[in-house]
Amino acid sequence: MGLALSDPLGITAQPLAVLESKSPEVLLTDLGRIVSEREVTHVVLGLPLKLDGTEGSAASEARTFAEELRRRLDVPVELWDERLSTVQAERAMLDADMSRTQRKKRRDKVAAQILLQSYLDAHR
Repeated sequence: MGLALSDPLGITAQPLAVLESKSPEVLLTDLGRIVSEREVTHVVLGLPLKLDGTEGSAASEARTFAEELRRRLDVPVELWDERLSTVQAERAMLDADMSRTQRKKRRDKVAAQILLQSYLDAHR
């Protein structure tokens, strides 16, 4: 799971980290810690829609995860369309002439940055 943060004014998004765990419980705990440590006031979670805009099983899992985050955190949690964010991240890193190894390490957090920037731009 890639993470990104905005600047204090909510203008730009910066990549932060990648959480490697596949366990939802570990991810929830790690996110709770980061939200607290970084004084996050709003969480934006990617909603993996299909290219035609419909929801599949991955979107359902994201909705379930978002509900659990809402129960655990004292900040709003919003879902945001993440279609093509990984493709955009890959293209940006290719344009920057990153090696395959570098792209693999950074893909998720760059995709999170793109997702968050999209959200920030839409909510100005």
